[in-house]
Amino acid sequence: MRQTLKVAAIQLAAGSNKAKNLATAVRLVTIAIRNKARLIVLPEMFNIRGHEGATQSAGEPIPGPSLYPLMALAKKYRVLILAGSVAEKTKHPKKIFNSSALIGPDGLIKAVYRKMHLFDVLLTGKKIQESKYCLRGKKPVLAEIDGIRAGLSLCYDLRFPALYQSYAKRGAKILCIPSNFTRKTGRAHWETLLKARAIENQCFVIAPNQHGTGPHGVESFGNSMIVDPWGKILARAPLRGNKVLATVLNLSELDLIRHLFPTLKH
Repeated sequence: MRQTLKVAAIQLAAGSNKAKNLATAVRLVTIAIRNKARLIVLPEMFNIRGHEGATQSAGEPIPGPSLYPLMALAKKYRVLILAGSVAEKTKHPKKIFNSSALIGPDGLIKAVYRKMHLFDVLLTGKKIQESKYCLRGKKPVLAEIDGIRAGLSLCYDLRFPALYQSYAKRGAKILCIPSNFTRKTGRAHWETLLKARAIENQCFVIAPNQHGTGPHGVESFGNSMIVDPWGKILARAPLRGNKVLATVLNLSELDLIRHLFPTLKH
């Protein structure tokens, strides 16, 4: 197993134009590739961010049009790309899955995680109900990245520690959390929750987030982060602006932390 892994987290602001969003994602992924990233992680719903009707109509199969360009890049440059999430078409006439797809260096889909915890909340007096247009995923997904186990999740999942504890117990060393965290909740909880998941599970956390205000009128928090198992922020994006965060994960440091503080064995 490799002892270092260069990763990139991509921050962007998707709108309701899928083609434009995809072009932005491809451009930023290409920058990450030039920076020698081996694993590149996009944010939640990187290909479309809009009102629920737009999200439903944007449903596509996996693999599908939004993933094909990323699959080609992964194969051409022999990298892994976690395609944050896309609206995956289902048999339900009005609902999609919010699905994260891991693309391997051969350009093929290696794993698909469907969001398990849906964002049904009251936010500044506005009811947000992801379950109105999304089906709930049924199982956690542990993927392999160059022999390193990585737990997959999405945004609101971050608030449910049992999911990440299950990943750590199964040998995860990386937790991927592509997100579209809102500014209101992000200002209060984003950094705290990311550090908590990293520290309590002694894992690296890769958390790309959207920024800006989407067509639905809710502002996202930006502040994409990569956090180490000690809770140290290795890289952080600002509130606004597209950004490619790149850093090297040192797995030997993770092993040392787990040796000195064997909390996962207690």
